[in-house]
Amino acid sequence: MRSTSTSSSRKGKTRRATLLSAAVVLALLPLAGCEPTAFSDAEKKQIASLSLAALPPLPPDPSNRVAQDPRAAAFGEALFFDTGFSPNDGVACATCHVPERHFQDDLPLARGIGRTNRRTMPLSGVAWSPWQFWDGRADSLWAQALGPMENPVEHGGNRTAFVRAVAQEHRDAYEALFGPLPDVEGLPENAGPFGGPEEKQAWDALTPERRDAVNRVFSNLGKAIAAFERTLAPEPTRFDRFAAAVSAGEEPAGEAAFDDLELEGLKLFIGKANCIDCHNGPRLTDDHFHNTGVPAADGLPEDRGRAGAIATLLADPFNCLGSYSDAQPDECGEIRFMLREGHELERAFKTPSLRGVAGRPPYMHSGQIATLEEVIDHYSRAPAAPVGHTELDPVVLTERGRQALIAFLKTLDPVSGEGSVEAGTNGSAGPS
Repeated sequence: MRSTSTSSSRKGKTRRATLLSAAVVLALLPLAGCEPTAFSDAEKKQIASLSLAALPPLPPDPSNRVAQDPRAAAFGEALFFDTGFSPNDGVACATCHVPERHFQDDLPLARGIGRTNRRTMPLSGVAWSPWQFWDGRADSLWAQALGPMENPVEHGGNRTAFVRAVAQEHRDAYEALFGPLPDVEGLPENAGPFGGPEEKQAWDALTPERRDAVNRVFSNLGKAIAAFERTLAPEPTRFDRFAAAVSAGEEPAGEAAFDDLELEGLKLFIGKANCIDCHNGPRLTDDHFHNTGVPAADGLPEDRGRAGAIATLLADPFNCLGSYSDAQPDECGEIRFMLREGHELERAFKTPSLRGVAGRPPYMHSGQIATLEEVIDHYSRAPAAPVGHTELDPVVLTERGRQALIAFLKTLDPVSGEGSVEAGTNGSAGPS
């Protein structure tokens, strides 16, 4: 009997010890998920590569000699918020690029004087990108800034009106940077190569010398606006805090700590879901153009994306190789060596940055997809492209996996109260 009793006692102790060990392991699992050691060395490198700590110095723009001039940035900021460059005195760059909304407007399609056919792209960190617009039809920030000014449904202005507006409202700031303005005496009130028949006729009637002088002023306005936009750097996020801790071999704490769902989302992002294939680097974009099978927007004309932009880019007198550029031809590598034709350009659009993405629906180049849930569903299903061939492959995700990706994407929102990477005027990053 004593032997039997001892055996039962030992079994009971063993069972209790086993249960206690299991309880300890289960209790520690959530903590283990938050430790840097939960990631492989390869994953840690990927995480570090997505952090703002990996952001390279602001690239120079040889096509814009005032790109780094603080006076140009100040002048460009004034122009950015000036509604006087639209005929109704109601549209400025800031009308669509709203500072409080990551320099975009939350609308499916941008609205100036009228409605455009595409979504407004955010501007924070845009100076690190070699291509502008969804289709990359501008190869510099200053060339991009000029397009909306003449677009009849955006600013709706024209070149001689712009010169007159500068002479009346911004003469001192302009001439301090670029020298004397041309004489506006006898210059038509409204003339330009776009717009209505009367504007075009008045433009054609100008001598080549006067057209060139007007174009020079017009291009300089774009260069000043670009100098300001170069100060708009990406803002730190919870993810950046988390990545800093992981890179340092420390356990993320406080707001830097990720919960289990956010960790799972990050693992999917850099792993099975393949998001990092295009959304890579510290701005979470490869700055390339991809056909991802996004459906056409109802009621809009055909949009070929990059395939339709190449001819426009090459014909633009304000591109890097044009006579209004300050660059030497050998400094214009992007446009000289870009891919100019191929099936992969058809309906290919620029990869947008994912920084701040959760706070700026709707999504895609014409706002076709309303929510992040629908975006993830689209990428999971990888439907056939309406034109061309999609680059996507289907990815099987559980419902929890989908929610995990969304939870991670929300960690990319700017942290309230923190400035951008390098503090400058108005809380934005100064030229570097």
